[in-house]
Amino acid sequence: MRSRQDTHLLLLTLLAVPVASAWAGTATNSLTSQTTVTTACNVSGNTLAFGSAINPISGAAVTGSSTLTIECTATTPYTVALSAGVNAGGITNFLNRKMANGAYTLAYQLYVDNGYTQVWGNGTGSSVYSGTGSGGLQNVTIYGRIPSLTGTVPGTYTDTVTVTVTY
Repeated sequence: MRSRQDTHLLLLTLLAVPVASAWAGTATNSLTSQTTVTTACNVSGNTLAFGSAINPISGAAVTGSSTLTIECTATTPYTVALSAGVNAGGITNFLNRKMANGAYTLAYQLYVDNGYTQVWGNGTGSSVYSGTGSGGLQNVTIYGRIPSLTGTVPGTYTDTVTVTVTY
């Protein structure tokens, strides 16, 4: 016969033993993550300076260059077009680019290549620059040329050209 103390010990022992619950188990599912990255481009540039003390008597052509900095999302194809400038006499008059100093003008041209053979415009009767974005900064050079300074009136000549990146 068991004693009361043994019964209590047996009961305490049974209570201390972990019992599997009828609700124990696991459930799984999955979760997806999603976002959409759009294509984008930025462009900045500097003044194309042909020099500050050009001798017009020499009559020789003067060249200069400037750099555009373009940043487009990786693998994004893009083109860079340049307007004819505010003094050209028309938005597609790329062959008649001029810098102005009051009523005086000075003919010049912008080129895609350093051989000065491909006039840089908007692709209509002119060339554009094409590239593919890397996700980082890319430098693109604009080449400029003043064919002649003969007869040029001294002064500061300027033009404003719009840069358009299409992507």
